[in-house]
Amino acid sequence: MARKIWVFDTTLRDGEQVPGAKLNQYEKLEVAQQLKKLGVDMIEAGFPSSSTGDFNAVKEIATKVGNTDDIIITALARAVKSDIDAVYNSVKDANNPLIHIVLGTSDIHVEKKFGKSKDQIMDIGVEAVKYAKSLLPDVQYSTEDASRSDFEYLWKTIESVVKAGATIINVPDTVGYAEPEEFGELIFKLNDRLKNLDDTVLLSVHCHNDLGMATANTLAAIKNGADKVECTINGIGERAGNAALEEVVMSMNTRSSIYQAYTNINTKEIMNTSKLVSSFMGLDVQVNKAITGDNAFAHSSGIHQDGLLKSRDAYEIISPLEVGLDDMELVLTARSGRHAVKNALNKLGFNEFTDIQFEEIFADFLEMADKKKEVYNHDLYIIVENYFKESHISDNFFELVDLQVISNTSFPSASVKLKKEGQILEGSAVGSGPIDALYSAIMEISQLDIQLQEYNISSVSRGKEAVGKVKIQVEFRGEKYTAKATDTDIMKASALAFINAINNIVVEHLVPAN
Repeated sequence: MARKIWVFDTTLRDGEQVPGAKLNQYEKLEVAQQLKKLGVDMIEAGFPSSSTGDFNAVKEIATKVGNTDDIIITALARAVKSDIDAVYNSVKDANNPLIHIVLGTSDIHVEKKFGKSKDQIMDIGVEAVKYAKSLLPDVQYSTEDASRSDFEYLWKTIESVVKAGATIINVPDTVGYAEPEEFGELIFKLNDRLKNLDDTVLLSVHCHNDLGMATANTLAAIKNGADKVECTINGIGERAGNAALEEVVMSMNTRSSIYQAYTNINTKEIMNTSKLVSSFMGLDVQVNKAITGDNAFAHSSGIHQDGLLKSRDAYEIISPLEVGLDDMELVLTARSGRHAVKNALNKLGFNEFTDIQFEEIFADFLEMADKKKEVYNHDLYIIVENYFKESHISDNFFELVDLQVISNTSFPSASVKLKKEGQILEGSAVGSGPIDALYSAIMEISQLDIQLQEYNISSVSRGKEAVGKVKIQVEFRGEKYTAKATDTDIMKASALAFINAINNIVVEHLVPAN
């Protein structure tokens, strides 16, 4: 029978320890509200003793997000009275508040970090739990650096704090040292003893990714009896990060027969949560990141595209719909095969080619793909039009001729020249910044009411001639469109990406059906 695994999200505490990722109070509340919508069981909202700002943010989350019975709000405390008081006073207004205490158990932490004996550290932990228990009924105790601790001392500590009143025992792999088989065995032994001691106490794990095994170690723990997992969105966190919530949850869902467990996570909110955290923290998700990376459900290889078009389960073990995406993305590049190109042409209404005609069109496609890297639907129209030299579909599309962008602190402005139907169209605009001015000028020319939803820029090479890649998402008439462009001039790349998005809109809404 499947058992429930509690999901504890520490994005707002451990995740926020990433240098430069500090959130303000408004942003922390927004993320907490999205985590609640995602369906996490517990939110670790911060480290309230670290600053007045963090205390106030935790308190607001406890009041505004923890005001229902379906979620637990907690925050971190060291095993000292002042920290515990700070947690209590910041979370006490939640319907289900929890105090989380952390103290090391490995020889390295006990002897080198604290400079005390093992018995002294254990006594400190027990007294901290007793004090926290006098304030709230639910107390979590984390045995920091558990994976490098002497097992019998680790167990003796756990036994002592449970008798003192701890209701959750958390076993961290603090520095990502553990290996899945080894960590699974540790959890199995602890679970066996803990359930015999008090079967109402939850056994939790908190794994770091220093050796790239945080998700694997977390899943091994689940298989060996862990009741609760601590994760972050996108796997962010100290150093190499934490176990990624989306990876743990989707592994359990996809291989349910292996794990025999479930969570209350609403997986369709995974992408929304990932994007919100990435945007607020300014931390781009690596493109090949499992589940939430841009390429996780994108396919450009001809062999893969051919297999997917024949049967989706050939190369797709998770439907993108499950995590909140619209569908898989077949990216047309020079690596795309005939099947994918023919499928894209058919969707545009071009399906009456002879074999010879298609081969010649495919050759034109490859020539364009070598130049443009990625080929869009409007590019396919141009290829077909140039081949048959009959229709004038390309008259509907916009082409960049020239641009000038002025960036300053007073009046950022942009002037743009576009070509359409052989005519040069000019537009100028001011904006809150250079990109806003540039896009306003382009919209003035296109006369389309478009809302920019996302704008991301990254470098795809190094040195003075580095190529900038711009990816945007826009909305038009309630539908979202994604487009990209690259150039050594980031303003030009930004303009080209926006024009690609406009031409995608033109294809779908304004080009006459064939």
